Amino acid sequence: MAFEIITDTSANLPGELIRRLDIDVIPFYYAVNGVETHQEEDFDGPEFYNSMREGAEVNTSQIPPQRFADHMEPILKEGKDILLISMSSGISGSCSSAEIAASEMREQYPERKIVVFDTLSASLAEGIHVLEAVEMKKRGASLEETEAKLQEIRKRMYQIFTVADLKYLMRTGRISKLVAAVGTALNLKPVLKGNEQGQIIQYSRVRGRKKAIDALAEKYNELVKEAGSQTVGIAHADCPEDAQRLIDLLNEKYPPKEILNVCYEPVTGSHVGPGTLALFFMGDLDARSK
Repeated sequence: MAFEIITDTSANLPGELIRRLDIDVIPFYYAVNGVETHQEEDFDGPEFYNSMREGAEVNTSQIPPQRFADHMEPILKEGKDILLISMSSGISGSCSSAEIAASEMREQYPERKIVVFDTLSASLAEGIHVLEAVEMKKRGASLEETEAKLQEIRKRMYQIFTVADLKYLMRTGRISKLVAAVGTALNLKPVLKGNEQGQIIQYSRVRGRKKAIDALAEKYNELVKEAGSQTVGIAHADCPEDAQRLIDLLNEKYPPKEILNVCYEPVTGSHVGPGTLALFFMGDLDARSK
């Protein structure tokens, strides 16, 4: 049975790739200084993160159920099933919104199958799930076979990142004001990761930006499996030089087949702040716990 793949803009895939692969994307909305806009495939990253550096207030919202339903219905009317690949339920309510919409659509179209797949990921970790689903579909895999492959990738996906300014983590409650003040005074940089539930937790702290970037590469060297056959993701919040340094480090020991290097999409990026550098790759089946 034919099926359509849908994702959201948190997947952080480059616009050129979205257009070339004809990926169906539902946008998140966000507001800068009270002016709401939806996330574009080719948004201006430097302009956005510079506005944050200058004190712009950014507010984000989850995708509501009705927007998901409105997007799903024309596809279902065409007689197609749906695989919706979602941002982590551990950091956003959008996955729950998608499931609410799917439940409603299943009642209206009982002959159709709708799978809402929670990647427990964001940014290119989510995007890599999407790319694998597109490739599976291209090879003639069924929706069920594609979902099974995504379940394997979800277990293997490792997400690790560091930030440049602790105040954004403080605002979102990841760290306390005291920890932020002490960390700033001592030039301590947190290294954070996505856990088994798709939540963001602090993994370690190191002194200085250089050591923080080194820590990302060291974790990659420790955990990556079959690097030469996988696509690795790097997302940076307007720090391209640091992203290039990380690319060089990854290529020293276990060069991957491909590295996708993108500017962090604004909805997730606004919560971690300018200068954030994130790395996404696959390890073994219990990689998330390490």
